[in-house]
Amino acid sequence: QVQLVESGGGLVQPGGSLRLSCAVSGMLFRLYSMSWYRQAPEKQRELVATITNGGSTNYADSVKGRFTISRTNANNTVYLQMNSLKPEDTAVYFCKVGGANYWGQGTQVTVSS
Repeated sequence: QVQLVESGGGLVQPGGSLRLSCAVSGMLFRLYSMSWYRQAPEKQRELVATITNGGSTNYADSVKGRFTISRTNANNTVYLQMNSLKPEDTAVYFCKVGGANYWGQGTQVTVSS
């Protein structure tokens, strides 16, 4: 049973930072790419960042220079460090296994003063 559990979301002021975590179990984590997606209430779900099994990263233009995706294969965890947060970053953030239909339950990020 593959499980992905996100954590670390919350309320933060514009310009602040949050670190999201996604703990993965039930699969050989180190062999797969991992991604973060987000979905705001009025928008479609969008790809935010991806990290390959070899450690290469890609980012949506809207978050380049502000967000960093990373992974720790030893404990099957993928992270999203979010700095210089903006109100438009407000969304539910989901982690996903690359090339498979495995999703976490999501964690809410709200950026507001």
